[in-house]
Amino acid sequence: MSYALEAATVSKAFGTVKALDGLSLKAPRGGIYGVLGPNGAGKSTLFRIVLGLVRPTSGETRLLGAPAGDIGALRRIGAVIETPRFLPWLTARDTLRMLARASGQEAPEIDRWLARVGLTEAADRKVHGFSVGMKQRLALAAALLTQPELLILDEPTSGMDPAGILEMRTLMRELADKDGVTIILASHQLDEVQRVCDRVAILDRGKLVGEGGVDQLTAVHERLRLTAAPIAKVLETLGERGAPDGDGAVLATVTRAEAPGLIRALATSGVDIVEARWIGGDLETVFLNLTGDAADAR
Repeated sequence: MSYALEAATVSKAFGTVKALDGLSLKAPRGGIYGVLGPNGAGKSTLFRIVLGLVRPTSGETRLLGAPAGDIGALRRIGAVIETPRFLPWLTARDTLRMLARASGQEAPEIDRWLARVGLTEAADRKVHGFSVGMKQRLALAAALLTQPELLILDEPTSGMDPAGILEMRTLMRELADKDGVTIILASHQLDEVQRVCDRVAILDRGKLVGEGGVDQLTAVHERLRLTAAPIAKVLETLGERGAPDGDGAVLATVTRAEAPGLIRALATSGVDIVEARWIGGDLETVFLNLTGDAADAR
């Protein structure tokens, strides 16, 4: 397997503060990979290191198989790290023209990327009047100008309303699925990460505490909630794997593969099942279990 990002026992200290502490992870090429963690977990520091903006205290990183900061690799990458800033007196279109010239592009598809990020109508407005969400869109258009193989995005939906977040999620999936762009993103919006990402890494205090496919990680914490009668019969059938959950409901600790057989067995034994649904199989539950942090994931 080839990897978009690799980190091998990477540590980074700022004075007495350890932003990263022996972090090792591998993000595969293809799809969307999320990097999650509480405030200060080291997400932005990791991105800065792999882009060659900050030197690690120890350890090594690679992007697209090349060492951090390699010019050839960087030309194949687009990145938006934290809050984007632009010259306020330029329009969105002029901003992209300036950045295209700086990167040596002769015929950049400016209108195409403005359209894809939803800024066509604002193309000739000066950036100083843009909201935070509009600046995020412009930053993404700038990152896409060179048609990169890899996008690194730090909080790409910050400042966006629900409609904007949905549009951004759709665009990221299109870029990954149709354009073949690998996307690595950090976000504190766990429900959005669960919807858009294929795999995630969870950091805490500069260390990797969890990694894997979203479905794989969330399945560990799923339970089947059964609303049924008589409850006593359901609890008897489940034994230690069942627990009451309010009036007329039971939480069953079973796998998805076991669920159909359980429901058939209960129905055969005379249990009336009103509802059966999975609960708790969300990224927030996984995140809080691994980090113990009730705050957001940024």
